[in-house]
Amino acid sequence: MFENLSDKLERSFKLLKGQGKITEINIAETLKDIRKALLDADVNFKIAKTFTDTVKEKALGMDVLNAVKPGQMMVKLVHDELAQLMGGKFTDMNLKGSPAIILMSGLQGSGKTTFSGKLANMLKSKKGRHPLLVAGDVYRPAAIEQLKVVGGQINVPVYTEEGVMDPVQIARNAIKHAKSNGNDIVIIDTAGRLAIDEQMMKEIAAIKKEVQPHEILFVVDSMTGQDAVNTAKEFNDRLDFDGVVLTKLDGDTRGGAALSIRSVVDKPIKFVGTGEKMEAIEVFHPDRMADRILGMGDIVSLVEKAQEQFDEAEAKKLQQKLAKDQFNFNDFLKQIQQIKKMGNLKDVASMIPGMGKALKNVDFDDDAFKHIEAIIHSMTPAERENPSLLNGTRRKRIADGSGTQIQEVNRLLKQFTETSKMMKMVAQGKNLNRMMSGMPRPKR
Repeated sequence: MFENLSDKLERSFKLLKGQGKITEINIAETLKDIRKALLDADVNFKIAKTFTDTVKEKALGMDVLNAVKPGQMMVKLVHDELAQLMGGKFTDMNLKGSPAIILMSGLQGSGKTTFSGKLANMLKSKKGRHPLLVAGDVYRPAAIEQLKVVGGQINVPVYTEEGVMDPVQIARNAIKHAKSNGNDIVIIDTAGRLAIDEQMMKEIAAIKKEVQPHEILFVVDSMTGQDAVNTAKEFNDRLDFDGVVLTKLDGDTRGGAALSIRSVVDKPIKFVGTGEKMEAIEVFHPDRMADRILGMGDIVSLVEKAQEQFDEAEAKKLQQKLAKDQFNFNDFLKQIQQIKKMGNLKDVASMIPGMGKALKNVDFDDDAFKHIEAIIHSMTPAERENPSLLNGTRRKRIADGSGTQIQEVNRLLKQFTETSKMMKMVAQGKNLNRMMSGMPRPKR
């Protein structure tokens, strides 16, 4: 996400390398380069110009500390302005209703139905809520069936009225159903519509009037770039929505929608979709996104992702096993499964400061652990418990059983040994730098 913009901004900052201080002359080329990078990312020209003008004004109006280089100061200024451009601070949803009603809006194909499922899954798993999904798209073929499939995947009930073509009636009855069945969140999936389609816009306005939602979210495909911003403005003029959801931010997007949309509609971005899985949803934090754009990583989000999979009791058991040198392949397999739950591997790794650039040309397959899991599952229970049993004959049998080469089995055993050593050092509080020096480097 934002890879091209990150690269271009980094090149812009290099123009100040070697400069003793910031002057109007030596930042002119840098700012011109930054503005071009923003325009290439499909940011509105007026927004890009205002952005660089603000950075210039702040840069020339401040004293640069002797300990801070001009390039570093410019990075700080651009970071702060990027965060401000995207909203400045995190904005939460209003879920105080009983039930809390969330109305989804947006163009057809923007990803409303899938995102409705992701949101329901997040509220259920992380907030302990009891959501109800409502099939309010009565026009698109198979839309109701799609929502049923999504609901089945996350074990969330879906309210439907077969043969009924009035989404206002469906929404009204769904809320009654939620109150009777203990659902404290109602997420209404609506039909995609064009802002120029007067009849369809009147329909969603009628749903809003009838159910009085606590939260209206506008879902937009970030790959549509500047068109997404224009559409958001049209919808906001009619619906006065509460927040924006950017989907498909993991795709080949230039990022212009994320950087422009807040300035145009003055409504916060609340969530981003970062993949196809139901877990691929992130709460939007402008400052953290600015960190990622400038290659600073996002340690806070990484820690939060890890904590979601963190089991305190299991961690204590693991620490005890490490201390006694009893870490085995069953434990190794559990760690792999926890890492997989954190999301796309490259996205997770890029949250570590400096790793985004290092991993730029490294391909991470979503099934990167498949062969490792196959090898471990081909071991006997005794071999998983006691890796020292794995002699040459056993390794050959495991390779044959897992459909891999014996070299891959040997490589896994080496990785297992190195991982065991590193984890033991962490458990014993050894020096972090020493631990990092022993880590295998990613292959390009």
